[in-house]
Amino acid sequence: MNDDAKLPIRLLHDRVLVRMDGAEGERRSSAGIVIPATASMGRRLSWATAVGVGPNVRSVSTGDRVLFDPEDRSEVELHGREFVLLRERDVHAVAAERVESDGTGLYL
Repeated sequence: MNDDAKLPIRLLHDRVLVRMDGAEGERRSSAGIVIPATASMGRRLSWATAVGVGPNVRSVSTGDRVLFDPEDRSEVELHGREFVLLRERDVHAVAAERVESDGTGLYL
C-alpha cells in the first residue's frame, strides 16, 4: 500500500515512524509454525518497516527494516492504520541488504 508516502504528518528531530511487520506478538518459526503471542519467552525485539523519518535521523531511511524493543514505543493511528513512533536511539539495528548472491556471511 503506497498510502505511507502520503502521511498527514511531518516528523521532527530524531523521530522514526514504523509499521509493524506481521501480526503483533505472533511470529513464525523457521519451519513455518505459528507461535502465538501468549507463548512465554524472554524479552524479544521486534522488526518493523520505517515509513517516515525526521530531518535529524542519520542511520535509518524510509523503507528500511529496523529492529527495536516493543516495550519502548509510542503508538499512533493515522488514516485508520496503527504505527509506532520511535527515537532513532531506540532502534537497535537496520537490516542489511544482501551484498551478492554468491557471497558468504550472515543475513537478516
